[in-house]
Amino acid sequence: MTRLVLLGPPGAGKGTQAKLLSTRLGIPAISTGDIFRANVAQGTELGRTAKEYMDAGRYVPDTVTNAMVRDRLAEGDAQDGFILDGYPRTTDQVRELDDMLTERGGKLDAVLEITADTDELVRRLTRRAQLEGRSDDTEDVVRTRQEVYREQTAPLVQVYAERGLLRSVDGLGEVPAVTARLLDALGRTDEV
Repeated sequence: MTRLVLLGPPGAGKGTQAKLLSTRLGIPAISTGDIFRANVAQGTELGRTAKEYMDAGRYVPDTVTNAMVRDRLAEGDAQDGFILDGYPRTTDQVRELDDMLTERGGKLDAVLEITADTDELVRRLTRRAQLEGRSDDTEDVVRTRQEVYREQTAPLVQVYAERGLLRSVDGLGEVPAVTARLLDALGRTDEV
């Protein structure tokens, strides 16, 4: 059983790496961002609410996010482990996740932090916006998201480091090389 959290600023490659690690480790990648975007595309009430926050470069409120993650972790495919991408983002969400896992008799195995240079992240995300037509990836919004990350999410690095769970990995370079570094940080070189 492997329970992981991926941390890193927007554009660091968490989504890509979560999917690759999911395949390699045989556990689901659970992305709050993907769930929000799907709801936006479907025009649901949650999607409309999420879109307002996402378009402004702000996070969706904890009450919505916590309930969604709690429900997702209760699904059958997450019983043998999971990779959380985009959650937790705040110390309050860390406590909520701790409670969710305690209720299920478990705890996190590791927290992987993917690091990358801010200017490179802005280039990546604005290029992705052009290719995919994503309204939440304008340069101003991308820079706002980077600042929000530094203010709200970066403190999680310290929390998880103090718990001995944090493993930081350089997120720059070719995708397979980053995947190999992440698996190595987990001691799973047999998976490379």
